[in-house]
Amino acid sequence: MTTKMVLTYDKLVRDKIPDILRAKEKEFSYRVANDGEYWDKLCEKLQEEVTEFLEKPSIEELADIQQVLMAIQDRMGFCHMDLEIIRTEKAIQRGEFERGYILESVVEE
Repeated sequence: MTTKMVLTYDKLVRDKIPDILRAKEKEFSYRVANDGEYWDKLCEKLQEEVTEFLEKPSIEELADIQQVLMAIQDRMGFCHMDLEIIRTEKAIQRGEFERGYILESVVEE
């Protein structure tokens, strides 16, 4: 008798994962998130991907972060150009992160 182990995830996965699991003839279950849950799971996924990047920086992990950010952007109703306009405006007004400045203190009166 073979003992089967069930791994439980309850996390957002890429759209083709069910097809990939079917092709591998795996037993699995999934569901489609409702609107509120989808937003929560996107936020969890962003944290997961950022943590993975911080643990092992790579272009693949950056691509995963960008994919989640694109889904969040779509969910919020913004197109890529909207995001780019805001990013550019902030870069013009406040600069970018190229020089590595570390703010240590500000004296307030």
